[in-house]
Amino acid sequence: MSLPISFLSDFGYQDEFVGVVHGVLARIAPNSRIIDISHGVAPGDVRAGALTLMRAIQYLPQGVALAVVDPGVGTARTPIAAETPWGFFVGPDNGLLSPAVAMVGGATRIVTIENPDLVIPSEGATFDGRDRFGPAAAALATGEVGLSDLGSEVDPSGVMPLMLPLSHLEGGILAGQAWWIDRFGNAQTNVSPEELNALGIQPGSEVTVKVESRDHTLPWVAAYGDAEPGKPLVHVDSYGLIALAVREGRADEWFGLSEGTVISFISPD
Repeated sequence: MSLPISFLSDFGYQDEFVGVVHGVLARIAPNSRIIDISHGVAPGDVRAGALTLMRAIQYLPQGVALAVVDPGVGTARTPIAAETPWGFFVGPDNGLLSPAVAMVGGATRIVTIENPDLVIPSEGATFDGRDRFGPAAAALATGEVGLSDLGSEVDPSGVMPLMLPLSHLEGGILAGQAWWIDRFGNAQTNVSPEELNALGIQPGSEVTVKVESRDHTLPWVAAYGDAEPGKPLVHVDSYGLIALAVREGRADEWFGLSEGTVISFISPD
């Protein structure tokens, strides 16, 4: 029975790239269901792609994760496939896969993708999603090819990690940052509700938030509708992290923030 293939990329939909990879997958693994996680990752933004895959992986059916955000395509960076308790991950060794692989329990084996019988020959070297990653993911999904058939095993400790920033508490100020701005303008931070609780801030209370150098007093509410229209708020988002939002508006515009902006929470004591 073929495994499902969950597909993430920065290809967008303006060109034919997503459709072409779908075609390669369908030709090799016609019985596999293909789930498009997202193809709207900003071009070459490995960090954003890694966070997207990490957020999504816990909700995806076990199978094969094909992720292609690959600004180093055609260079010496290594194409890899990893086996994990969840299933297989296929993509470039540039940190893209690392957070999601860690979330599902880590890799038990990792190999390079180098078997010429499982690579589509091409004069160019800029579309490994089509020529190398897609065929490898599809072959694994069929169950007719094992990880060792793809290439040589590599030491997992040598695979590139992606260092994600952690929040930092000092002097009653918990400093985090905006990890992700979604299409609605909501700003997910790297701060958990438990961290705010430890700071003495509870749901339903007023929260002092510093966005870069400006302080704001915001309500911590359960839902957007608990705030006044057009007003900012703090809430726990669908992934369990603290986020800034504006009811019927955009937090990124209201606060003037972007991914990576420092967001600090100040103890009420």
